[in-house]
Amino acid sequence: MPAPTSLRQRALAHLARREHARTELRQKLLPHADGDEATLDALLDDFAARGWLSDARFAEAWAHGRGARYGSQRLRAELRAKGVDDELIGDALVSMADSEEARAREVWRRKFGEPPRDARERARQLRFLAARGFALDVVYRVVGGSDETI
Repeated sequence: MPAPTSLRQRALAHLARREHARTELRQKLLPHADGDEATLDALLDDFAARGWLSDARFAEAWAHGRGARYGSQRLRAELRAKGVDDELIGDALVSMADSEEARAREVWRRKFGEPPRDARERARQLRFLAARGFALDVVYRVVGGSDETI
């Protein structure tokens, strides 16, 4: 299959692979726009009007796909970096707030599986979950052993 040549074909090829945020797709297409940013923006507007490009759908898919491994704070930061509006991020993450502790427990269980033996190991487990973007109160509940399930 020959490589796409037009801007429209390139955009469709990117969207055929996965959802993209508008800002992310714009960044990918900008080098191929030959300095004509107005045409690129018009193309993206057309795609958005047709429903082919949606930041809300992208945020939902991104959060769902990475939610099993990362906490809400990390997902929020990643979506911001992709250029998604804060309101859309909040809408995408609101359904995941209830499962934050359960997701953190599952990530912790897969990585460690047993309570820390000493303070050094506890600190390592705390840092791991915090780096994954889970809220600190959740991290302390999971690693601290306040629940009998660990």
